[in-house]
Amino acid sequence: MSTDLLETQLTHDLKEAMRAKATVRLEAIRSIRTALTMEKSNVGNRGSLTEAQEVAVLQRLKKQRQESADIYNQQNRSDLATIEEEQLAVIASYLPEMIEGAALEEALKPLLAQVGASGPGDFGKAMGICSKAMAGKAEGKAVAEAVKKLLSGN
Repeated sequence: MSTDLLETQLTHDLKEAMRAKATVRLEAIRSIRTALTMEKSNVGNRGSLTEAQEVAVLQRLKKQRQESADIYNQQNRSDLATIEEEQLAVIASYLPEMIEGAALEEALKPLLAQVGASGPGDFGKAMGICSKAMAGKAEGKAVAEAVKKLLSGN
């Protein structure tokens, strides 16, 4: 989703959440808009973000909500954990579909061939290229596991 499309969608969804009095959804959308605005104001972004930067912001928010929900669950605060999980679902709805499993491995094979990575010793070199190419398309942890698996020959 391009920057303008995401902002338009967020504005529309914000209005809908206000009309529906959906406080959790409203809070999640506001946090997304705030995080995107903060990222735009960072030095070097010149007031606009690339799609990859937007996805990175959304993934960071998703991770924060997941960590908060986990902590609340550990502290037996299921009421607060539920709110965090609902916000997590709202944030995840704005993320593009992530590549996983066999599809991810197939996408990585040409990149590994391009780099000339053939064994576990080439992991660092391979990850440099693969993580950049898969930014916003796959989770970093999943990319690392897939690269490790492909390089080890399993």
